[in-house]
Parts: sequence; structure tokens; C-alpha cells
Amino acid sequence: MTRTSDLILAIDQGTTGTTCLLVDADLKVLARSTREFPQHFPQPGWVEHDPEELWASVLAVIADAMRTSGADAGRIAAIGITNQRETSLVWERRGGAPVHRALVWQDRRTAGVCEALKADGHEPRIRERTGLILDPYFSATKIAWVLDHVPDARRRASAGELAAGTIDTYLVWRLSAGQSHVTEPSNASRTLLWPLLGGGWDPGLCELLRVPMALLPEVRPTTARFGETRGVPGLPDGIPIHGIAGDQQAALFGQACFSVGDAKCTYGTGAFVMLNTGERPVPSQHGLLTTVGWQLGERTTYCLEGSAFMAGAVVQWLRDGLGIITGAGEIEALARSVDDSGGVVLVPAHAGLGAPHWRPYARGLITGLTRGTTRAHLARAALEGIALQISDLLLAMAADTGGPLRTLKVDGGAAANDLLMQLQADFLGVPLQRPTMLEATALGAVFIAGLGVGLWKDTDALTRAWKEDRSFSPSPPTPQRAELRRAWDRAISFA
Repeated sequence: MTRTSDLILAIDQGTTGTTCLLVDADLKVLARSTREFPQHFPQPGWVEHDPEELWASVLAVIADAMRTSGADAGRIAAIGITNQRETSLVWERRGGAPVHRALVWQDRRTAGVCEALKADGHEPRIRERTGLILDPYFSATKIAWVLDHVPDARRRASAGELAAGTIDTYLVWRLSAGQSHVTEPSNASRTLLWPLLGGGWDPGLCELLRVPMALLPEVRPTTARFGETRGVPGLPDGIPIHGIAGDQQAALFGQACFSVGDAKCTYGTGAFVMLNTGERPVPSQHGLLTTVGWQLGERTTYCLEGSAFMAGAVVQWLRDGLGIITGAGEIEALARSVDDSGGVVLVPAHAGLGAPHWRPYARGLITGLTRGTTRAHLARAALEGIALQISDLLLAMAADTGGPLRTLKVDGGAAANDLLMQLQADFLGVPLQRPTMLEATALGAVFIAGLGVGLWKDTDALTRAWKEDRSFSPSPPTPQRAELRRAWDRAISFA
């Protein structure tokens, strides 16, 4: 790194769009660009991305960020990547053409495969080895499905003609013109093929889940050098890609949750809670996942995680499916126009229920409708449903760790909704801290890449850089809130 290489280019590749940040060593954001890309739903429960449409969104935000910043691309010290996890694809090593659309983490088409493996008694072994459960959420059964349904793909995979990976792996492949087929532990630990304690891809799990090891990428530490740019429009060749983390781990990192017991919730398409458990993986007895947070050098940090598949996506559904709002930003004012949800409970299980329930066939549910129900009541019930499912996750975490939550850091687009944040604090009974930069996922990619190239010395420097925008203190408990909790528990049992 030369003296003038003082910028980090962070690529945050998410479920519905891609964001690029260009940030300097003082964490000043020089440019921010976001581009949505199409979602494909071939059948109910199936969710796909076209890899070329996804890649086009990446190129577009890079070009826009460089153009609007006016910065010399030669100042970029490193590229950091954070990505939607579990979403998986298979492509040709020669030429790089995808053999099928990417299967998104929300995709449920392999639920039957997972149920059959459970019935055969394989889940305890998988949970012990990987910290995960058998669910179509994760990558391995998605990759196997592609191999089984694309003609000749399984033979070609075993012959080494194909490559597979999560989105980070695909992006590095494209950024490096096919020179690097790599990933890191936070993403590898979401495949059902990577042991929590490391040691390489698990041959037994690969055989069980029918994923040839010849398909899989090399796994390097989170802040490692993963490759260099080659042939990327608007960027010079040779910029190092020096940090990768899955989106939720990156958000935990960007929230400076470096101590045991630190927790965050990211409100994006889904909502994801992670709690730092330190250098010891904590098995969950309450339906949570044990996963890798990050690996810095030889030291691995572990987390407990709970995922709600629908959060911001509920607001999108109110907009696009029901048409009760025309823009996501309208929901807070609409929900505030009523004092409560009028007895309406909305369970956002449109894509199944994740932790702690793990019911892939669950579907969304609305109860308590009357002739007096208005769209405002539905809007408020939607926000309450998002907050209540996060409360369920954090209660499970407290039970697993044996101690109450002290505070919760929040980020993501929906964290800008003050009403949702106040509802969340009220249901949890603990204060929330919202940072000045809600894009903690992208900030985590900046932090990780900056550490990788020495732009920052250590995590202490990053802790000092974290800034609070606002806190939300819980209001006193009320009988109405207790009744809403009971109504939620009843409703979710029927979803």
C-alpha cells in the first residue's frame, strides 16, 4: 500500500440490491450508490437471481460511486465485500457462464430433501459438526438441486469443470477475471459443509449432501488477500480484494460488537440477530444457530444467530402485494395514525419461519380482523410482527447464554423507522442503540478490508470510530402489551 492509497471500496451485495461505499481512512463517505436488481419467482416458494443481472448491478454501483466521488481509483487501498449469505450458484470454470440462476437463501424448494434427511436421522450429526440445522435456508441442498436438475451438471462437477460458491465467491471470481475461487469462514459456515472448528470442507458432509468437493472454493481468513482486480470497468488492475464477510457477520463487525455479549439486529429484507460469544462456540438448546463470526489471523470469533426471513420484505409486500402504501417510507406515519393495531396480529411467515421455530412450510397469517380494521391497523400490526419475532429470538439467546441482554445495537434500512425501534425496545425491555451509519453491513466490509491492508491498526480503533445517533429506552410494561404478546403466541402457533 502506498502512502496515497487511503480509500476502501466496499461492495454490499444484498438480496434485493447492491450498494457501494467509497470511504476514506477517517470514515468519511465520499460516495454511496445503490442499484436494485430483479427478483425471480418461478414457482411458489422458489426465489432466484440471474447472476448476470446481479453482476450488472455491482458494475453499475462501482461506476456510479467512482464517478460521483471524483476520486482517483489509484487511491483505493483495497476492496471489501459483504454479501447475502446462503444464496448459491454454480458456473463453468472455463468462461464463467452460470449453469442456472442462483438459488436465493429464501428459496424453499429443497424442503422435502431436508425433511427426508431428518427422517433418516442425519440432523444431530450435522448440527454437532456445523452448528446449523437441516433447512433449505442453507447452501448445500441448493447446490445439489442444481446439479440434479441441470443436464450433465453432476458429471461435469465431479470432473472439475464447474465451480460453486456463495455470492462472495462469485463476485471475487468476476472481479479477478476467474483467477480466484475463494471464500472465508463466515460464509463457508453457512453451507452445511464447513465444520465449526475449521479444518477444511468436511468430506463426510459433502458425501451425505451430494456436493462434490471439486466444486468448492479455498477458504481463507476473513481479512486475507483474496485476489486482485482484473478487467473491471472503471478500476485499474491489481487492486487487492482484502476482506470478505457474510452480511450479518459484517454488520456485527461494523457495529463494533467485539466483546462477548455484544448483540445487534439488522433490519433488511429479513431481520437477523447476532450475539458475540467469543472464541467458544455455544451450542443452542432453543432453536438458534451457532456460527462463525469472523477469523482474524488464527483467532476465530463465534456467534449465536437467529433469523427472521421477513422484515423489510413485509413492508414491500404491503406496498407491492396489497397496495396499502405507495412507498416504504409511508408506513411509519400510517402506523402512528392509530394508537394500537385494534386487535390485529400479523405473523410475517410468508417465506416460512426461521429461528427459533424452523417451520419451512409455515405461511403468513393475519388474525383479529373486524369491520373496523383499517389499513393503518394492518400497518401497525406489520411493525409489531417484525418486532415480536425479534423479541422471540433474543429471549432464546438469553436462555442459551444464561444471562439477560444488556442492550441491542440496530442497523439496516428499517432501523430508521422510529416507531419500529420504540416498539422493539418496549417488547424487549432493554435499550436500543442506533448508529449514525445505518449501513453497518457495508461499514463492516470497510472495517474488515481496512484491517486487512493496515489502514487501521486493530479493533480498538474501530470501537472508537463507532458513533451513536440515537437510543431508544423501553417504556413501562402495560396490560395491553402483555395481551398483545399472548395474542402473538397464539397466532404464531397457527402459522
